[in-house]
Amino acid sequence: MKISTKGRYGLTIMMELALKFGEGPTSLKSIAEKNGLSEHYLEQLIAPLRNAGLVKSIRGAYGGYILSRDSATITAGDIIRVLEGPISPVDFTEEDDPAKRDLWLRIRDSIADVMDSTTLSDLINYKEENKADNYMFYI
Repeated sequence: MKISTKGRYGLTIMMELALKFGEGPTSLKSIAEKNGLSEHYLEQLIAPLRNAGLVKSIRGAYGGYILSRDSATITAGDIIRVLEGPISPVDFTEEDDPAKRDLWLRIRDSIADVMDSTTLSDLINYKEENKADNYMFYI
């Protein structure tokens, strides 16, 4: 299983909105420019996020998108499932070997646990805490 650009860019959109939470709407154009992404592609991703109730759209000259609730209550799992569908490492049937089936179920459940316990706030804090790691020093 691989998370496609839909899931990865969806997380990018949501993290950008989380960074601006409480400051008013953010345009997809500004998110696209800041992250070097296609605004048209982001427009395709925002619709399912809005339909799922994760974001709200604000119309008007200074419109854009805002999170529908605090970033501490939105998980990576919420976002990925909306954009990617159910997460499973393999498609398996009842006829599969029970030992292998149990392995796939445990892997699926472990992935779900990580995604469902990681909030947008966690991702923002991690990004902020590790900014210092991006500097390169020469002596």
